[in-house]
Amino acid sequence: MLRRDFVRNTAVGLAGLTILPTGSLFAKNAAKIRLGFIGVGQRGRDHINEGLLRSDVDIVAICDIQESSLKYTRAMFVKAGKKLPTEYINGGVNAYKKLLDRKDIDGVIIATPWQFHKDQAIDAMRAGKYVGCEVIAGITEQDHWDILKVYEETKVPYMTLENVCYRRDVMAVLNMVRQNVFGELVHLEGGYQHDLRNILFNDGKHFDGKGGEFGPNTVGEAQWRTQFNIEKNGDIYPTHGAGPVMHYANINRGNRFTNLVSFASKSPGLNRYIEKVSPGNKNANIKFKNGDVITTTLNCANGETVVLSHDTHLPRPYSLGFRVQGTEGLWMDVNKGIYIEGKSKSYDEWDKAQDWFDKYDHPLWAKYAKTAEGAGHGGMDWFVFNAFVESVKQKKQTPIDIYDSLTMSVIMPLSGKSIEEGNTPQKFPDFTNGKWKDRKTDFALDSSGF
Repeated sequence: MLRRDFVRNTAVGLAGLTILPTGSLFAKNAAKIRLGFIGVGQRGRDHINEGLLRSDVDIVAICDIQESSLKYTRAMFVKAGKKLPTEYINGGVNAYKKLLDRKDIDGVIIATPWQFHKDQAIDAMRAGKYVGCEVIAGITEQDHWDILKVYEETKVPYMTLENVCYRRDVMAVLNMVRQNVFGELVHLEGGYQHDLRNILFNDGKHFDGKGGEFGPNTVGEAQWRTQFNIEKNGDIYPTHGAGPVMHYANINRGNRFTNLVSFASKSPGLNRYIEKVSPGNKNANIKFKNGDVITTTLNCANGETVVLSHDTHLPRPYSLGFRVQGTEGLWMDVNKGIYIEGKSKSYDEWDKAQDWFDKYDHPLWAKYAKTAEGAGHGGMDWFVFNAFVESVKQKKQTPIDIYDSLTMSVIMPLSGKSIEEGNTPQKFPDFTNGKWKDRKTDFALDSSGF
């Protein structure tokens, strides 16, 4: 089934689905929802692309203060044959507030630079709009508590749009974990290991690896993300690794992170890169505070250890560095291998992970793989967007909820504080206020839940 046909056939194809863990039925003939977008840069447009393919979503409003982003967005609506949304462009960084004043918007997607997320999410919750927010939730630990306070006051759902939680191999491993294939879990790893040098620096026209510039005259994330690498030390992008690991270890649902400690390497990587692509550029002399490799170790209440890494300044192939290890065996995504004692082909060689993934493909992927074909990041963008849309349609809690969102995001300031204080352990906040002991796992439990 083509992705654009999916929602048109929803009423027929999903009529017999079972009751979700929340107790609500997967809605038949659900009403169309209306979404607003705050930030329509590249990531915002990724989500818009998903929305334009659905007949159950109307994108009625967008907000951005960069004409270049608005121009690309208009072209997407024209190409899709959809009505152009109302644009909110006046008022600088507060332009989004007029969008939130609208009474006909059910939810908002926030895809602005990280420093704006907290205020925009808080204002959206107070306006009664479901929040689907790109990572990160907040910059400081207090930001996270401020977001939680407003959630507890309004009870308006907030979902971090962490797409890696829906990556196909990640979900196959989740299926294996839940079927006890790895035995009792002991140790987990993940992270963000991605060469971002040509994203953090460009020539102001395109991403070709030829520029050593950043700031307002460049394009994309070089306009703002690079500054975080100059000013902050710590794991400034922890959620790609933390989100999936949290589901494996049932964090906030019978388990929790108790403390963490972080370490930072020296940081010559970006200086060397600028010298190479733009000889003589003054930016090669910048002292980057963020270490080239950040390593964070966390303890869990149930005894597991977790290691997260942030590695974006050095030449390397892409990998999120996942490792799931238990009493019966382990998965490592770097070598695409799985070893299960007594079941693997050899006691001293890795099985091809894909052979196991084929056997333990998660029911969501088995059911919707064709629908997700062509979506961003190998299809997982469809799953995370769909999860948010279905939650709004059904007026239910999002599968990645406020507690999950804040937990995976707060690693950023905590890791920075640990490094700043000489690698001292940091107590991990319990955003659930003790409710983690009794909360039940409900993420992607079957083919009808998201």
